[in-house]
Amino acid sequence: IHYLVVAKMENQFKVTCLAFQPSDPSVFLCGGFSAEVKAWDSRSCQVIRTYTSRIQQTLDILFLGEGREFMTSTDMVSQDSADRTLIAWDFTTTAKVSNQIFHERYTCPSLALHPQEDSFVAQTNGNYIALFSAQRPYRMNKMKRFEGHKVEGYAAQCEFSSDGTILSSGSSTGSAHFYDFQSGRSVLRLHAHEQACMCVSFHPVLSSVVATCDWGGEIKIWN
Repeated sequence: IHYLVVAKMENQFKVTCLAFQPSDPSVFLCGGFSAEVKAWDSRSCQVIRTYTSRIQQTLDILFLGEGREFMTSTDMVSQDSADRTLIAWDFTTTAKVSNQIFHERYTCPSLALHPQEDSFVAQTNGNYIALFSAQRPYRMNKMKRFEGHKVEGYAAQCEFSSDGTILSSGSSTGSAHFYDFQSGRSVLRLHAHEQACMCVSFHPVLSSVVATCDWGGEIKIWN
């Protein structure tokens, strides 16, 4: 199999997360070890927008809706900066829409958008997944959270099934966790790996098939 490189960009900082713009897939955002998130156009290989905040690292990027706004999670959790843990941005104007979203002093290494409802979730280092509205002002649902797994400093990913009924999460214990989205209850805990389980990903077509991977590089496919 031969693969063709269609574009190559040289970024000025180490990149840890990427997200394509839903309404224009030739444009993508990148974030990492920098106070900036950059929007690149893969056709011109040029930076077309820059989003700047008083942070040191962007952990994840999530577009909301049709891509007019997006959310970033950052490494800021000190007492005077908890209001910058999650930041909502206007994609076109580069303005901050809101940074008064998540005030608990935990970083959020992973974000996931619900495939059918106007909501998204954030994995937290408080050993739970928080639920938010995807509409302004992005309020956190204080009555529902998904807990039972352990994060403990690992960037464990969370992900929805294609129909949005199940939310999955990795765990520092090596287990893969599955939660019922409506009730928030745990429906399955699978001892997947000996090392920290970093990601639990659903097959896009076969709903009963999932893939897991761990900190040591082991990958498993489950049915």
